Amino acid sequence: MTSIPDSAQDLSVADWRKSTFSGPDNECVEVADGLPGVIPVRDSKDPEGPALLFPAEAWSAFVAGIKAGEVPAV
Repeated sequence: MTSIPDSAQDLSVADWRKSTFSGPDNECVEVADGLPGVIPVRDSKDPEGPALLFPAEAWSAFVAGIKAGEVPAV
C-alpha cells in the first residue's frame, strides 16, 4: 500500500478545480493537482470542509476504470 506523505496534507496551497463530469444540480467534486504523490478530493459545496486524500496511483487507476466503463454510473 502506498502511504501519503505528511507534506501532502497541507492543502492551503492546493489549486482546486471542478470535475468536468459534475452534475447539473451543483453536484460537484473538486480535485487538486500539483501535490506530490497525492490527489485531494472535496465537495465543492463545502470548500472549507474535509478533503479525501488518495494516493496518486490509486486515483489514476480509478479514473482509468471510469474511462474504460469499468465503474458503473450511480
